[in-house]
Amino acid sequence: MMAGGFVLVVGPSGAGKDTLLRLAREALAGDPRYVFPRRLVTRPPSIHEDNEAIGEEEFAKGEAEGRFALSWRAHTLGYALPASSAALALDGHVVVCNVSRRVVAEARRRLPGVTVVEVTAPPEVLAARLAARGRPEDGDLGARLSRSASVVADLVVVNDRAPEAGAARLLAHLRAR
Repeated sequence: MMAGGFVLVVGPSGAGKDTLLRLAREALAGDPRYVFPRRLVTRPPSIHEDNEAIGEEEFAKGEAEGRFALSWRAHTLGYALPASSAALALDGHVVVCNVSRRVVAEARRRLPGVTVVEVTAPPEVLAARLAARGRPEDGDLGARLSRSASVVADLVVVNDRAPEAGAARLLAHLRAR
């Protein structure tokens, strides 16, 4: 069993990352070892994603001042993990969060004890989920689905069945930490 650190959940839009994270958070609610920090995002929260809204100016200032454990831009939005998440990981907690595949290499360099769980689904499942979600940044679904980023994952979860099946695989990985 590993000491504290980060479990980064990555994958394409529509793969169901936030759903699996919600189920894992609910299952581990009584265990203080696991922390699921809310990402800071330059858009309001929605039923699909539990984030903390941050303004563009505040985001830029936070990046410039080094107030985030990790930050990145994707799909015209700014995303960040609060600095407190790095302190929690160093203190022995397992910090579980959804990040962009493009920042995994940086996270492995900068953050302690990083493992990566890639959540994915077949293209037709992703397309249906994105269409149902209807977020403005999803834009051209064909272009969104054709994007890919290579990442070396410690676990790959194909999330094309009941969400509980994918969450069980994520939970097994978390509990092994």
